Amino acid sequence: MIKSKYQSVLDLGEKLNIQDGDVKEENGQLKVWGTAKNQYEKNLLWDEIKKVGGENPTDIMADIKVADSSVFAHHTVQSGESLSKIAKHYYGDANKYNAIYEANKGKLKSADLIHPGDELVIPNI
Repeated sequence: MIKSKYQSVLDLGEKLNIQDGDVKEENGQLKVWGTAKNQYEKNLLWDEIKKVGGENPTDIMADIKVADSSVFAHHTVQSGESLSKIAKHYYGDANKYNAIYEANKGKLKSADLIHPGDELVIPNI
């Protein structure tokens, strides 16, 4: 029963391809663990856990590690995106676009010129 309550979390873990993941139901508590690619994906999992179980759920214990803590995320530019739009998505603040530009200066000619398919590092800030 508890597993079905958190099915959306488990589905997201599969979608994100969480490594070394496992799930165990024990004494009315769901125990989940695994390794996310980066902090952004770990945050997505925790957001989903809180969405289902509330801010401090007691019926789930999650131990999610991060494989690469040197960056917040990686992003492939899609048509119509700008650095400010990407910054808004990852940081909740479009004005932090310059942090993304600075982290990708070697690949980008300017903050105003990105192309679909560009692979960007989204830095920890």
